[in-house]
Amino acid sequence: MTVRRPLTIGEVINLLKDEFPDATVSKIRFLETQGLIHPGRSSSGYREFKGDDIERIRYILRQQRDHFLPLKVIKSKLTAWERGEEPTLAPVEGAPAEAYFASSGVLMTRDELARTAGIHIDLVDQLVGEGLIRPRGDAETPEFTEDDLAIARGAHKLVSRGFEVRHLRSVQLGANREADLIRQLAGPLLRHRNPSSRRQAAEILADAAQGVRELQDALLRDQLRRLLET
Repeated sequence: MTVRRPLTIGEVINLLKDEFPDATVSKIRFLETQGLIHPGRSSSGYREFKGDDIERIRYILRQQRDHFLPLKVIKSKLTAWERGEEPTLAPVEGAPAEAYFASSGVLMTRDELARTAGIHIDLVDQLVGEGLIRPRGDAETPEFTEDDLAIARGAHKLVSRGFEVRHLRSVQLGANREADLIRQLAGPLLRHRNPSSRRQAAEILADAAQGVRELQDALLRDQLRRLLET
């Protein structure tokens, strides 16, 4: 934008308040302490913001508001932009959140889960005992979901190849770490209970989860292929 003269921090807030009502002096100062903006200084030491500085602030605030990106990610994007390393293609979008989290809502008993998965009921009990499957309901009448069925089938493949159920804990621990990582992206939205925020959170979680899965598949396939090539 064209600015006839450098603006003070208060003038910048007034300029941004229509689009960013929660913009404050302290927030702008914080962006500076984090190295995301670099306003000049007057001879008396006051911050001076030029047109490029203001557009940079707008970009940061939009990334936070519209995409819920943490400041570290925004800073890396700004650095890439400054180096002329802007991406030429947008990432391919995965299945929408509605499809990713879709569920029939069907619940199964312990016996029904074993029968549907094609496994012995003892394996169901071992998976529950190791915490890989967490049934709903109480201990007397546990209920199992479609996700539990998928876990049981995947575990059956590995157990039939010689793994013990306790070995599968490492897979679960990896999933826990990934969930914690992804949760950070939607953290601000998850703190709000309104439907709009929950929908946006679901979109972020689904997209990130599918990206993690694609990355995992590629990394694992590469490592296993290298084993075959040695």
